[in-house]
Amino acid sequence: MTYPKIFLKHGKEVFIERQHPWIFSGALQPIKEKIADGSLVEVFSARNQYLATGHYFSGSIAVRILTFQQQLIDFQFWKNKIENAFQFRKTLGLINNAETNCFRLINAEGDGLPGLIIDYYNGTAVFQAHTSGIYAQKELIVEALQAVLGNSLKAVFDKSDKTLLTTTNHYLFGKPESDEVLEYGNRFKINWETGQKTGFFLDQRDNRKLLAYYAKDKSVLNAFCYSGGFSVYALNAGAKKVDSVDVSKTAMQLTDNNITLCENGAARHQSYTADVLEFLQKQEAEYEVMVLDPPAFAKNISTRHNAVQGYKRLNEMGLRKIAKGGILFTFSCSQVVDRELFYHTITAAAIEAKRNIRVMHHLNQPADHPVNIFHPEGHYLKGLALYVE
Repeated sequence: MTYPKIFLKHGKEVFIERQHPWIFSGALQPIKEKIADGSLVEVFSARNQYLATGHYFSGSIAVRILTFQQQLIDFQFWKNKIENAFQFRKTLGLINNAETNCFRLINAEGDGLPGLIIDYYNGTAVFQAHTSGIYAQKELIVEALQAVLGNSLKAVFDKSDKTLLTTTNHYLFGKPESDEVLEYGNRFKINWETGQKTGFFLDQRDNRKLLAYYAKDKSVLNAFCYSGGFSVYALNAGAKKVDSVDVSKTAMQLTDNNITLCENGAARHQSYTADVLEFLQKQEAEYEVMVLDPPAFAKNISTRHNAVQGYKRLNEMGLRKIAKGGILFTFSCSQVVDRELFYHTITAAAIEAKRNIRVMHHLNQPADHPVNIFHPEGHYLKGLALYVE
C-alpha cells in the first residue's frame, strides 16, 4: 500500500530532523491532490527525500507524525507501539502492581502516537482519539491492545465524543468486570462512560500520594475536587477533617461515592457544591492543608493573560485563607502557562496576600504521562507545594 505524498518547502526539513512530531501547514508546498482529513501521508523534503509518515489534517498542524521510518501503518505497527508503551509501564512498576491497577498506557506524543490516549482501569482500557486519523485506526488499535494485554484486558471503551464531536461513546470490545480501582491502595469507583476526560485524573497520582504524607491530623480543603481524589488520600492518611468543593453537582456525587470507600470517611468529610472563589471568600476557618487544582484556565495563547490573572486571584485568596504553617498544593494544567510563568504568578499572589512562602516541592505529571524530549509541549501539568508562614 502506498500513501499520498506531500512535500516540504526548502529548508523546512530541519524541524523533522529535530524529531518534533508536528508539521505545520506553513512548512508545506501546495498540495496538488485532494487529501481527506485523517488520511495517512508520507512527507518528503523539497529534494524528494523521505522524512516521515503521519496523519494529515487541513489545519494549523498539518501532519502529526507516527514514524520517521518508511513503513506500513498496519496491525504490526500498532502492536509494536503498544508493546513498547506496555514495557515502559512495566519498567515503572505499574504492571501487575498489587496496590495500583489504573494508569495511562498511551500518552499521545509522549509515546510516539500523537492524537491517542489510552487509560487502563483494572481491566478496562478507555480509548480516546483526538484526531480523525487515530479514530479511523481504532479497530487495529483494539486488536493490538488484545494482543499485548492478553487476558488482563476485559473491555475497551471508546470515549472520543468530546474530542471529535462526531462520534458516540460505546464499547469497542468486551464488557467491564468492575468499575473499582486501586491507586496506591486507595479505592475509587471510576465513571469512564460519562465522567470527565477518561473518568479519572490519573495524572495527579503521585501528587495525591505526596499530599497524604502531610495530611495526618490536619484540616484539609480540596478545591475543584472533581471525584475527590485528594480527599480520599487525605482521609485514608488520617486527616482530622476534609472539605471538598466543586461547582458541579455531578462531581460532588462522584466524590461522595468515593468517600464511602474510606474507613470512617464520611464522619470526617463535608461536601460543598459551590464556586470555589465564593466559598473561600466566606470561609473563616483556616485550613492546614489546601489543594487548588482548577481546570485549565487557558486553552490557547490568546487567553493566556486572562488565565494568569485567574491563577493569581485564586491563589491570593487561598493564601489568605490558609493557616500559618499550612501547606498549599497549587496546580495549573494549562499547557500555554509554562512552569516559569506559573511560578511567577504564584509569587505575585504571595506578594498580594502578604504571606511568606517556601517552595517545598515542584510538582509534575507522573512518569506514565511521559514527555517526548523532542515535544516539550507535552509537559502540561505543573504545580508547587508551598509552606506558608
